[in-house]
Amino acid sequence: MTEKRSSAITQGFERTPHRALLKGTGVPQQQMDKPFIGIASSFTDLIPGHTGMRDLERFIEKGVHTGGGHSFIFGIPGVCDGIAMGHRGMHYSLPTRELIADMVESVAEAHRLDGLVLLTNCDKITPGMLMAAARLDIPCIVVTAGPMMTGSGREGRKFSFVTDTFEAMGQYKAGVMDEQELMACEDNACPTAGSCQGLFTANTMAILTETLGMSLVGCGTALAVSSLKRRIAFASGERIVELVHQQITPRQIMTRAAFENAIRVDLALGGSSNTVLHLLSIAREAGVELPLEEFDRLGRETPQLASMNPGGKHFMEDLDTAGGVPGVLYQLRDRINDNPTLTGPTIKEIVASVASVDEAVIQSVSNPVRAEGGLAILSGNLAPLGSVVKQSGVSEKMMNFEGRARCFDSEEDAMAALMGGQVVAGDLVVIRYEGPKGGPGMREMLAPTATLMGLGLGDSVALITDGRFSGGTRGPCIGHISPEAAEGGPIALIADGDLIRLDIPNRKLELLVDDDELARRKAAWTAPEAKIKTGWLARYAKVVTSANTGAVCEA
Repeated sequence: MTEKRSSAITQGFERTPHRALLKGTGVPQQQMDKPFIGIASSFTDLIPGHTGMRDLERFIEKGVHTGGGHSFIFGIPGVCDGIAMGHRGMHYSLPTRELIADMVESVAEAHRLDGLVLLTNCDKITPGMLMAAARLDIPCIVVTAGPMMTGSGREGRKFSFVTDTFEAMGQYKAGVMDEQELMACEDNACPTAGSCQGLFTANTMAILTETLGMSLVGCGTALAVSSLKRRIAFASGERIVELVHQQITPRQIMTRAAFENAIRVDLALGGSSNTVLHLLSIAREAGVELPLEEFDRLGRETPQLASMNPGGKHFMEDLDTAGGVPGVLYQLRDRINDNPTLTGPTIKEIVASVASVDEAVIQSVSNPVRAEGGLAILSGNLAPLGSVVKQSGVSEKMMNFEGRARCFDSEEDAMAALMGGQVVAGDLVVIRYEGPKGGPGMREMLAPTATLMGLGLGDSVALITDGRFSGGTRGPCIGHISPEAAEGGPIALIADGDLIRLDIPNRKLELLVDDDELARRKAAWTAPEAKIKTGWLARYAKVVTSANTGAVCEA
């Protein structure tokens, strides 16, 4: 093994002050020669997906010390997208991804840590941790804390967060559900610690982390409340010490082949559209060229193999029992690249170890849920640099749609119109100035999309935005439109009543207005005043890039 990074703070008489401070934290002299392992923990009492992490910290710590290292826990913040949804707080969600990456980098570099265990779970926290791992390129392993169990109701009903809170809100408004039923949903939607039960962004990213080879086998789907998750945490602590000794680093694992595998698994499961942003940003940090168009190329040749909540019937606990990530890889075995993993065995060796797959949950390539993958990239004169739709959540009827534009310059205005009954069949809701710069922060808009579904408009109204959606979104909702409105993109030029054509099979999103009229509108357009002018978000808006590049920050 090459000289440890931590030698810069533990070796030589010149480091007497450094050792004195380390001893002040309780580090014994005999531990100074051992690998120093940071446990970057995003524990918080604010997020259900993270409340159980104190327990996992203990097991990681035990694993590190059993493996011959010395561990140090340090805190990383997290934002719960569900709690931040629908108000000013959601502006901060995506920007925290950059802060998390920067904080992990800062602590690891300032203290010369030899390796990192990244304890994470929810939407922006996992990609932020992976961005840091790729940027630092020191030995790292990720432990995702796992999904919560579904709630139980009468007659075998299963409760889950999105369909039984956000969509229930729309059903209550429409008079389909009474107050007692609404309260039952509220009480049963989140019964345990863990990330939300369906294939939303947190769980999709956990699965993709395992697929990339950055967490141990089984970690991506093992439930938060399971003893298996504890054992995975312990084994990850042991493994990080081995990775330090062997000098196996993230860029050796997160190759172009690994990203292609991750995209294929995402497409096969019908995962969150947010993964497009996150995989692009992680690849950038890893030095891997990954154009947006790659998602569509792979999507056309990768069938959807699972019907996962929110667009389908299965939950994370079902996927875990059916075979988890190895089961999905097995079904895709003829289309998956071989690649090393932090676990030890390669991807193909993991596939070869699969004994059985429950094809009621993870269907075969010859018997897919859909012929194409769950995500599609649309372009056209309304989205010259691309846009994203989770086609796995779109009904066959809405795969082609032409609607009248109803334009709103904020999520709040759109919600008021929806709740006020002002949106009707045949409308196409446009929510703009919600992109990375214009939001700022590219808010996740689950409330409008869930309200559309709850009001029964999912088969008669479409929604487009330069913002983004929750992994819990289903229906004809197109996000990430680039360029965004704040940069003068075509979405800024739409007028109420304009006809917009959505053609998902042919990957088109078109504003049916002639070029001369669009040129006149463009000449008259002026950039709006910034919505937020002070603090972190004002700085973020000045350096963030477009959604088609991952909405990353550039100096």
